[in-house]
Amino acid sequence: MVYGSSNKNDEEYEQALKKIYALMQFEIIPNSAKSNELEILAIVVKDYENVHFPIPQPIEN
Repeated sequence: MVYGSSNKNDEEYEQALKKIYALMQFEIIPNSAKSNELEILAIVVKDYENVHFPIPQPIEN
């Protein structure tokens, strides 16, 4: 997986989730390399989830 690109499949999505988990085990300093990597991965995962696992809008009565 190339950081900054979108997840192309479930395997890359799972790899990104594992990397996020691993990074969150550290006390991350803001604006550090790990902080930047975590931010990029979170954006990539969010974009993937928005496409593959959309949350339906509530139905208004």
